Amino acid sequence: MKKAKQLHKNWIKDPEYKIAYDGLEDEFILARELIAARTRAKLTQKQLAQKMRTSQSAIARLESGESNPSISLLKRYAEATGTQLRVELLA
Repeated sequence: MKKAKQLHKNWIKDPEYKIAYDGLEDEFILARELIAARTRAKLTQKQLAQKMRTSQSAIARLESGESNPSISLLKRYAEATGTQLRVELLA
């Protein structure tokens, strides 16, 4: 993990990399919130996948930001973790 952090620290100095990285902020926030909800529910990815009737790899993709989830999928995730989904549009 330290190596990845060091690489990021070096790459963030590149203006093109920084623009691309900053453009992913919403995805990082969503991934962090999903993982936090699952952790609070004391569920593994596999357990959550079973509750949602999907695969562990689908949960991993969702939590890594590799997928663009629908609102209905996020609702299912929230229900399975005992949380509520709230979407905000801020000015």
